[in-house]
Amino acid sequence: MTTLPLTYSPEVATALKAGAPVVALESTIITHGMPYPQNVETAQMVEADVRAAGATPATIAILNGVLHIGLTDAQLTELAQATDVMKVSRADMPVCIAKGATGATTVAATMIAAHMAGISVFATGGIGGVHRGAQETFDISADLLELGETPVTVVAAGPKAILDIPKTLEVLETHGVPVIAYGQDALPAFWSRESGITAPLRLDDPALIAKSAKTRAAMGLKGGQLVANPIPLADEITRDIIMPYVEQALAEAEAQGIAAKAVTPFLLQRMFELTEGRSLVANIALVRNNARLAAQIAVAYAL
Repeated sequence: MTTLPLTYSPEVATALKAGAPVVALESTIITHGMPYPQNVETAQMVEADVRAAGATPATIAILNGVLHIGLTDAQLTELAQATDVMKVSRADMPVCIAKGATGATTVAATMIAAHMAGISVFATGGIGGVHRGAQETFDISADLLELGETPVTVVAAGPKAILDIPKTLEVLETHGVPVIAYGQDALPAFWSRESGITAPLRLDDPALIAKSAKTRAAMGLKGGQLVANPIPLADEITRDIIMPYVEQALAEAEAQGIAAKAVTPFLLQRMFELTEGRSLVANIALVRNNARLAAQIAVAYAL
């Protein structure tokens, strides 16, 4: 790994050298998840939330072929306005670096980079998973397989509501990934606090979540763990309200032949339009909520 183009922001380098808590953050939410300027404003708020909870944020991205662990404010702003940014997962990451291109990291790619950098906790919005109709398309996010391989604790608001959640849980179980609901029995589903499914596991204490990750490592078990953190009650869009919009957006994507990596950005944009912006407000709230919990876990992990 020593020959890989890799650079740390001054803030992250200082924290890692001191053994202080660090939280990894993805960058596709900046380039593919929200419009400008909400994307950079949200990224800055999320980083501030991590700092306020006692940890150092490390937003991860590839800039001109260099893998950055932590971005400066200027780099965040530049990335937020960039065009033709690659959406990078495990398969694309080496190609993006080799080409000298700019790429935003998905959950899978962020996990890889975080592990390379020695960062054990990562906050995101929602994870990818098994898409509807996967029995025909085999469209399953690399996020799930990465959770089974890479030892990083991922804090998310559960699987995205646009997914086939029962099949997503089955794949995670097959790969031995603990799915831990935080503070409730129900598995959250991104915009909604409940998916209609009981989570396999529940923990109510960030310190126990950190201890669980350390125990997995001590046992020699590969892979990470998924912490499903429900969106704050005041910000949620309940399932009875959101699901008709989800079904409409999915039907439109199928009718237009949108597939693979283009699906999620299309669906998120349509949800923004159909909910008249309410989905974006909820998205920002849940990402910030996840960042705060991830920072608490990272602080406990560093003890």
